[in-house]
Amino acid sequence: MLSKASEKVFLIGAGPGDPELLTIKAVKALQKCDVLLVDDLVHPAILRYAKPGARIIHVGKRGGCKSTPQKFIERMMVRFAQTGAIVGRVKGGDPFVFGRGGEEMLALRAAGIDAEIISGITAGCAVPAMLQIPVTHRDHSRGVTFITGHTRTGKPINYHALVQSDTTIVIYMGMTNLSEISAGLIAANMSSNTPAAAIRNGTLADQTAVISTIGKLPEDARLAGVSSPAIIVIGGVVGLANAVHSGFLGPEAESPLQAAAA
Repeated sequence: MLSKASEKVFLIGAGPGDPELLTIKAVKALQKCDVLLVDDLVHPAILRYAKPGARIIHVGKRGGCKSTPQKFIERMMVRFAQTGAIVGRVKGGDPFVFGRGGEEMLALRAAGIDAEIISGITAGCAVPAMLQIPVTHRDHSRGVTFITGHTRTGKPINYHALVQSDTTIVIYMGMTNLSEISAGLIAANMSSNTPAAAIRNGTLADQTAVISTIGKLPEDARLAGVSSPAIIVIGGVVGLANAVHSGFLGPEAESPLQAAAA
């Protein structure tokens, strides 16, 4: 076993999907790692940057599917690092944005293992950008709020707080609960005509999207076949979307600005 000072784990953000959106720092980290623990949403092409001979272990995590238990992943990181291996935990997006990177950092810290965080481009910004939707815009939104569509505790979403924030709302892992989210926002006094979009496989060649309103989005997404993994974007900025860049489009897509005025 090597000295404790050599124990190292990289928490690597692989970006939103498109391998070309991987950062240079992430590439350099991948080239150093002896073991890579790779999430399900990481594009396979990213692994071409792995160190020759590196051990690659897929630890899939995808909503609605069987997942590798989080505690088991944390134990593997610690165990491999304690043997002297340089470990890379490779995650889609950014490790600290709904990636459980904070939990893994604390597990490594408790074991006395050095963790280096390699930030990645998060889907909540990159995926809307593929449709030319800016999540902030001085004329449309003073900020952006990222939330998850479900929580481990099952604590309900505070829809009134979201509406009152007057920000663009970007929802990760929300497609399963989209009807509930739509109803909750409208019940909290959001106009049913607020522009909204659901974007599946954002930044990839098979990206598909539906642009609608928050009142119609659940049904339009169902008809368009837009399901998980997808990002939901709600707010006036959706009206700036460029239909040419969006893949499949729903019935409101040709003139998204009309959705706000309807």
